[in-house]
Amino acid sequence: MKLRDIDQFFWDKPEPTKSCLEALRRFVLGFDGDMTEAWKYSMPFYHHRGKRLCYIWIEKKTGRPYLGIVNGNLMQHSRLVAEKRSRMKIFILDPNEDLPIDTIKEILLLAIKLA
Repeated sequence: MKLRDIDQFFWDKPEPTKSCLEALRRFVLGFDGDMTEAWKYSMPFYHHRGKRLCYIWIEKKTGRPYLGIVNGNLMQHSRLVAEKRSRMKIFILDPNEDLPIDTIKEILLLAIKLA
C-alpha cells in the first residue's frame, strides 16, 4: 500500500527529526476541533475553520523542523522569525528537545485570532 504524499513527508525523515515532526503534527491537529490537515504546495498545511493557519517544514540549511505561520507578519511573538519572508514567520524547533508546548499554544492562539 502506498502512503499518501502527506504521510510520506513525515515517514521519510531521519530521527530525531521524524519524531519531532510527528509530535508537532499530532499537537497541531489536536489543538482545536476545527483544525484540518491538507497537502498543499507540497507540504503539510493546517487550516482552522477552512482558513490557512500554519504549515510544517524543514529549514534547508540546518535541517531543523519548524512551524510556519500564515500571516505571521501580523503577529508579534519573540520566538517567531521572519528571516527573508515577507508574509510568513516561523517557529524553529530543536528535534533533540521536547516540544515547547506552551510556546506553540501561544503562537497558535495568536494565529487563530488573526485568521
